Amino acid sequence: MTPEQVLQALPQQPPFRFLEEILELDSTHIVGRYTFKHDEFFYRGHFPGDPVTPGVILTEAMAQTGVVALGLYLTAQTLPAEALSQWTTLFTECQMEFHLPVLPGDTVTMRGEKLFFRRMKLKSRVELMLADGRLAAEGTLAGVGVKRGQK
Repeated sequence: MTPEQVLQALPQQPPFRFLEEILELDSTHIVGRYTFKHDEFFYRGHFPGDPVTPGVILTEAMAQTGVVALGLYLTAQTLPAEALSQWTTLFTECQMEFHLPVLPGDTVTMRGEKLFFRRMKLKSRVELMLADGRLAAEGTLAGVGVKRGQK
């Protein structure tokens, strides 16, 4: 899959997609970018008059990049392209550290590095950097691919 095909296959859609562009993608890592718009829905309440991007949204952005998008790419290497739409990713593990605030208007670069991928489970080391290269957040995230309709 090309980076554009991976973006098209992402199940997350606006206003809950936090990956606009994939800059690098191979079987070991992914690098993506997103700009947090001033009118994002969560800024109205977090915090009025002094908005800051919630940590859970930063975690979601890193998960969409380092687990979902990278997972789609890796899965496409073992399943036919038409079968990808039958699968979804469930979030399974998270360990994060936050270092700097991300503000409205900030463009962030997210990097995910595959730690392991087996039996449809992907665990990645993730980082989120501000435009000036400073590290805003880092950690490990994991998710597992499950066939839709299975319980």
